[in-house]
Amino acid sequence: MESTLSFFLVILLPLVSTQSQYVLPDHYFINCGSNSDIDFTGKMFIGDDNRTTFSLSGGSTASNNNPASTTPEIYRTARVFTQKSWYELEADGNNTFVMVRLHFSPFFSNGVELSDSKFNVSVSGFSMSSNFNVGDSTVIKELIIPIRSERMFKIEFTPSNGSSHAFVNAIEAFTAPSELFRHGVVLPKISPAGKNGDMDNISSSYAFSPVYRINVGGQSIGVDRDTLRRNWTPDDEFIFQSEPAINKTFGGTVNYKEPFAARYDAPDDVYKTAKQLNDSSVNITWNFGVNKNARFLVRAHFCDIISLGLINTYDAFNFFIYSHYPEVVNPGDKVGAPQVPFYYDFVVDSDEKGFVNVSIGARPGTSQPVFLNGLEIMELLKSSGVVDFPNDGKSSKKVYVVVGCAVGGVVFVLLIGFFIGLKYRKSKLSVGKKTESNAMPSYGRSSYTSISNDFTISNPSPIPILNLNLRFQLADILKATNDFDENLVIGKGGFGKVYRGTFPEGKNVAVKRAEKGHGQGRPEFVTEITVLSKIRHKHLVALIGYCDEKSEMILVYEFMEKGTLQDHLYGTNKDIEKLSWDKRLEICISATRGLDYLHTGSDAGIIHRDVKSTNILLDENYIAKVADFGISRLDNLEETEMAIKGSFGYLDPEYISCMKLTQKSDVYSFGVVLLEVLCARLALDPTLPPDEVCLAEWAINQMKDGMVESIIDPYLVGKINPNSLSKFLGTVERCLKNTGDERPTMNDVFWDLEYALKLQQMVVDKEVYEDSTMNASMQLSMSMSMIDILSAKCTDGDSQVMNDTSYLSESQVFSQLKIDEAR
Repeated sequence: MESTLSFFLVILLPLVSTQSQYVLPDHYFINCGSNSDIDFTGKMFIGDDNRTTFSLSGGSTASNNNPASTTPEIYRTARVFTQKSWYELEADGNNTFVMVRLHFSPFFSNGVELSDSKFNVSVSGFSMSSNFNVGDSTVIKELIIPIRSERMFKIEFTPSNGSSHAFVNAIEAFTAPSELFRHGVVLPKISPAGKNGDMDNISSSYAFSPVYRINVGGQSIGVDRDTLRRNWTPDDEFIFQSEPAINKTFGGTVNYKEPFAARYDAPDDVYKTAKQLNDSSVNITWNFGVNKNARFLVRAHFCDIISLGLINTYDAFNFFIYSHYPEVVNPGDKVGAPQVPFYYDFVVDSDEKGFVNVSIGARPGTSQPVFLNGLEIMELLKSSGVVDFPNDGKSSKKVYVVVGCAVGGVVFVLLIGFFIGLKYRKSKLSVGKKTESNAMPSYGRSSYTSISNDFTISNPSPIPILNLNLRFQLADILKATNDFDENLVIGKGGFGKVYRGTFPEGKNVAVKRAEKGHGQGRPEFVTEITVLSKIRHKHLVALIGYCDEKSEMILVYEFMEKGTLQDHLYGTNKDIEKLSWDKRLEICISATRGLDYLHTGSDAGIIHRDVKSTNILLDENYIAKVADFGISRLDNLEETEMAIKGSFGYLDPEYISCMKLTQKSDVYSFGVVLLEVLCARLALDPTLPPDEVCLAEWAINQMKDGMVESIIDPYLVGKINPNSLSKFLGTVERCLKNTGDERPTMNDVFWDLEYALKLQQMVVDKEVYEDSTMNASMQLSMSMSMIDILSAKCTDGDSQVMNDTSYLSESQVFSQLKIDEAR
């Protein structure tokens, strides 16, 4: 393994000398659709009407006659194409790669709305985008291609079927150093199950589509601080467990040494910062969302900025991919001295859920600091735009059929998704000025970055995998909250304060603003957006939008008129109406529907991780919705990679003792909520005697001692049917079992609570006209019949019972995220 990866570090010294002399060419930087030359981000972009060094097959010019004052001049013109057209350019020198970046920023011109355009973009046969739609924002896409012997390359634009236009605002296309991707090097090929052979010559066979460039332990790096005009983003959004990680910064000079990393491989700022492992008993892990079942080049950058003198040639640490493949990293053996940059390359296949994760960890008996400086993830593309995986000797015909079907299926799904999204977008209430979150305003227009398959250049704060029209301008948020008027505060939690906001249309929203400098923040912010932008259910609080501007992190939710469930159980507001037992059961049933959808409504399943009565909100009709997904996690993550998070009093004992976080941890927390509903008291109340502080422990003990009446909310005494109470208590007891295997699923809890409600309602309904001598067995029989009817109804197609994923209509109100206690 060691000798295999050493190949990529062994390069002839004359070639390294050539690398170090690389200077960014002055061409091609093109201002499309213009005859003006513009200085933009430190480079002179030449108007394509004045072309002398490249050719253009067609297209017309378009100008934005009413641009916003903040719109850069280069985005005020565009070249528009109504049929397949191209720019033809020539690569210079002996370099063998071209970096192509295309800028798209739509506007309305002469009856043409460029934001509606859909088109394909390719570079010399490598597909950059298919059926690409910019939306309402600015997008910058990047592709790095190998240069053929003829050294000519084309950038082609083709309007999609049903679309009449394609366009581009600016082009950057320049030759990159030949050794940016080293030739003839054998790289380990890693799958989610471990190493799966080797690959060579990827530099001549593939184009590279950048997905992530991460400055680990550091800040954002803009185009002005990178030789190749790349943008690097911080790693904090992608780290699983930040507690054992500390940021390191080096104030000295990085010592580039042949034949290792060169200055263009990553900027100095990447190698001068790092995340260091501060607890040798755990690993630091980063997780990245990528395309499913795709192939990537993963490049890990290292520079020992921690050791001050000579480093031990025997000390090393582990760099993991998927936790199954460990690469031994030995800076002393590799480079022989501290502050010398180097990197490792791996070919990595993503899993079926679309993730790649990497980790660093200590090796027993060594004292070498454990660190990582930077990470790049680039998708590998064949000239068809699809990576052709080896077929182990099977017929090539079958490969073509499989690949063709896969491509056709993907395109079909994307088209369906597009039309659904378009329908929703048209019907959605227009609140404030928003931009597409799968696109990115850049170069001074905003600090926002989205990472999907579009690699962008700006001063970013990345939010991964977002595809909804969710972004608000800060000015609109300030107006809606009267500049965050303290009189509008409706709650406060671990993330920050929550304000009631009102948009010009008169619609109320809940605005959750991150507290600056708070320990919780960016990870919760990103997680909340990531989770809620992918799921919709009538019993989950809807995310209306977010704002990531001028160091602000703001989430905007639908407004829930009746506040939190806790408010109606034992809140301080005496004017709040007390809830009947029927209403309490209905609220709990609604919450189970939302939680069950979280657990089962996606491929991986989502664990809420912070189920409590303040995270169950009520609308004006007392319909319950689950809120606050800031510390949610996918169900397929390794438990040991996560810190214990949640709210005391609700935490699963198995999670605390064994670090075993599962969906059944949510079930335990919901069991505590059920006790709150019955007892109307806090889950954890330190003002009570020691044996009563913890609600779950106290209530279970009282139940075992036959003292059930002592735990019931006095308001409910005499108002609960004994059979309904018995069923409810049985459900609570099952939810609060010590191990997850003993607990029911959330779907089981749903049906148990439905049963308890039917038992309660049956007695209320019969009192007017039925004989009071009706015994419990008859009640049970009738209730079972009701449940059977309800079950049959669900089977016959009433998908709304458990699987309502429909979007909110315009007539539905916005909600309030009210949090009265910190996580």
